Amino acid sequence: MTTGEETLRMAPTRQMAVVTGASSGIGSALADELVEQGFDLVVAAEDEGIVETAERLTARGAVVRPVRADLSTFDGVEQLVSATGSVGRPIEVLAVNAGVGAGGGGGGDFARDLDLDTELRLVALNCAGSVHLAKRMLPDMVERHAGKVLFTSSIAAAAPGPYHAVYEASKAFVGQLSQSLREELRDTGVTVTSLMPGPADTKFFKRARTQDTKPGSGPKEDPADVAREAYQGLMAGKDHVVVGSWRSKAQAAAARVMPATAGAKTQRSTTESGSDSSSDSKG
Repeated sequence: MTTGEETLRMAPTRQMAVVTGASSGIGSALADELVEQGFDLVVAAEDEGIVETAERLTARGAVVRPVRADLSTFDGVEQLVSATGSVGRPIEVLAVNAGVGAGGGGGGDFARDLDLDTELRLVALNCAGSVHLAKRMLPDMVERHAGKVLFTSSIAAAAPGPYHAVYEASKAFVGQLSQSLREELRDTGVTVTSLMPGPADTKFFKRARTQDTKPGSGPKEDPADVAREAYQGLMAGKDHVVVGSWRSKAQAAAARVMPATAGAKTQRSTTESGSDSSSDSKG
């Protein structure tokens, strides 16, 4: 397997992309889709699965450099930025996808159930990490008048989320960041797209211990389908891409016009622990 800087420098005929959170789930699917579309990659994640991702993608003919780094930390983001810069090739696509649910600590009562360190790490990764990486990567794109950025937000960002308060607030932050940067960069040749997937068939709900909520127990999207639609929307320069069932899309649309107080009450029946069984009991 070849993943070194030398080979990346020697393959200028393919475009370069960076994908974070690429060891599993939607991030892994985004990496697969980009390779399918002819990109070489720098892929990043905190866990050792990122090496397996690189090996799998290299076997498909791409040149891939894995970077194992904790993007919830300043040094981790700088490690990825340094590794990307050392490749010496312009980055055409940046997929800011790394994120975590309630820290792998599950949804729960903010005041009583959730650990402060867990919540702060969530904010550090989902919010600060996204800002930090975009701040480092965008100037080169703007200077070249070319580049596409994808921020993975969520349909969950459309409304308040009791029992997932910090997670859903973090995804709203990412969505707002994406739309604000898009407007700032309107005349630069750089486009910014917000990806808003509904529940996807990933390890997210298990890690967050929220399988007993309606989203956790209900139907889920194939990450490959999410990645395909995300890529198409990104290449088309769309401001956002909503991927999910008609129910999820309707929920997102309704949330845009519903007062926040009403939205919070509605979401509570979805995000509260045990909401799946309560729904079943009501027929």
